Amino acid sequence: MYNLIMTLLIIVSILIVIATMMQPQKQQDALNALSGGAVFSGQTKKRGFEAFMEKVTAVLLVLFFVFAIILAYMSTK
Repeated sequence: MYNLIMTLLIIVSILIVIATMMQPQKQQDALNALSGGAVFSGQTKKRGFEAFMEKVTAVLLVLFFVFAIILAYMSTK
């Protein structure tokens, strides 16, 4: 059981890296944050691929933490 959870944790970790790299870049946001023009940039609703990738990343992160907690619990016994 421990090996199965460890394998799932490794797979989820790799998928998190891939999902993070696939998200659209926001080059303009960094420039606006430095210049002080980032007032309205966070108020637009994400749509399409960007919204989908954000949800996928959130689900993968939840799975990662669940598997990590399970492994920590199993390693104490």
